[in-house]
Amino acid sequence: MTARVLVVDDILPNVKLLEAKLSGEYFDVITATSGAEGIQKAETLSPDIILLDVMMPGMDGFETCQRLKANPQTAHIPVVMVTALTDATDRVRGLEAGADDFLSKPVNDIALMARVRSLVRLKMTVDEWRIRENTANQFGFAGNKGTFLTEPSEKARVMVIEDKSFESEKFIETLKRDDDTVTAVRTGEQAIALAQQNDLDIITVSLNLQNEDGLRLCSHLRSNERTRAVPILMVGEETDMKRIAQGLEIGAHDYILRPVDRNELLARVRTQIRRKRYQDRLRTNYETSLSLALTDSLTGLFNRRYLMVHLEKLIKKNLESQKALCVLMLDIDHFKKINDTYGHAVGDEVLKTFAERVSARLRSFDLVARLGGEEFVVVLPDISIDMAQQVAERLRVGIAKDAFITSSPHGPVPVTVSIGAALIQGEDIKVEEALRRADDELYRAKEGGRNRIYFAGYGHITAGVAETADGADAAASPENIKDTIQKII
Repeated sequence: MTARVLVVDDILPNVKLLEAKLSGEYFDVITATSGAEGIQKAETLSPDIILLDVMMPGMDGFETCQRLKANPQTAHIPVVMVTALTDATDRVRGLEAGADDFLSKPVNDIALMARVRSLVRLKMTVDEWRIRENTANQFGFAGNKGTFLTEPSEKARVMVIEDKSFESEKFIETLKRDDDTVTAVRTGEQAIALAQQNDLDIITVSLNLQNEDGLRLCSHLRSNERTRAVPILMVGEETDMKRIAQGLEIGAHDYILRPVDRNELLARVRTQIRRKRYQDRLRTNYETSLSLALTDSLTGLFNRRYLMVHLEKLIKKNLESQKALCVLMLDIDHFKKINDTYGHAVGDEVLKTFAERVSARLRSFDLVARLGGEEFVVVLPDISIDMAQQVAERLRVGIAKDAFITSSPHGPVPVTVSIGAALIQGEDIKVEEALRRADDELYRAKEGGRNRIYFAGYGHITAGVAETADGADAAASPENIKDTIQKII
């Protein structure tokens, strides 16, 4: 793993020693000899992790860390304090200042390298979500501001895996200071069963379980879909450092050594909970923003923006595979009259019901989008002309067959649709041209009397297709926006 490490220490031999160790593991090392210089380089050189000495003249490591974490530009960079201080009070002070770990000099090389690699991996994950949120911001939907330190750490859901009752009781008593809901289990089997039924904010795992391998349990939790994103805090002895390093390598987030200091335990758990909630917020903001950016708020269908991007991809894909796709342009007949007669609220209900009926009569991989107003587009990939005509007729019949149930006191509203269609095969054409061809046929359908279908090159389609015709697979509305996002980025 390559990463850029910023070493901040006022004593040159310490700097050179860390630089030599890190460079030997192929890290790119930059250095600073004061807190102020460290902050300046963090802002301008964007390191992946910062190793920060505590005892420096002027601005000490605690103040430097606080300033780094208060700055949104550098708050996401992991900080490991490296110092001769060994008191638990100093470790807690560093963690509360925003540090991710507190290593004592002389630094254990195994612990150092494992910690650096682990924190760099975590930062890369957060960086990916920050980039995605920036992508969402380009669509005009800005997420909430703030850093992980502004996230709440109280009322978390914690699972403690420990087979010694006095140790688990100590954890429960300590974590309840933050009103955490703590569940203690004695075995991995109990832990896995509990995790499958509950959402968790953090899991603590004893590496000293009597009858099973705590490290193997950590590995299982990291590979399990339900617990993959849940932070793991390992609990071990000083003699477990090699195993702890292995745990960090396989994805555990942090560790604490026995005898466990209550304040340090609370500080480490708070840090991991804040980081998880910050990452969860980034993910939620991104998905919500893109959902809003790519879907029509009234009908839940994809909007014009998504249609244009996705249809372009489909045209290129079909050109390569020499398959055909069909573009259907649908327009609700006399929609203005519906609004004028029943009111715009009923008109909105008609649009939503229309979207539902269309979606229900398409395959799961077909695309349906609202172009604007009462105009919709359906894209049918990998389809023959005969099947495309059958789908179009099924849609027309499905709309006209039963009047729409709305809140109107006048009873059900009769609705029909006009459809224009164009089959695209073996052509490298622009999206606009594909839509124009279907739109031209839609114009002919409306001019021809409405409630009918016109296909480019085939004219008026008159062959009826039963309402229950085969081919309907599942609704094409975007119920899972996560899968959809990947298609356009």
